[in-house]
Amino acid sequence: MNNETDERITAIEMKLAYMEDFVNQIQNVAVEQAKTIDKLQKEIKLMSDKIREMSNANENEINAGF
Repeated sequence: MNNETDERITAIEMKLAYMEDFVNQIQNVAVEQAKTIDKLQKEIKLMSDKIREMSNANENEINAGF
């Protein structure tokens, strides 16, 4: 191969290495975001359950004449 071909192959290999690293970084971010979403969904469910309990308790107090 000539020098120009070697340089082009080297440039392509460098770009590929950069893209592979970039894809890995994006995958890591996606994994962390999924963990955060799961955590937030659990917290939302806990808060919804708590609000429902409080609402039911208030209704019971109202119905009991308090």
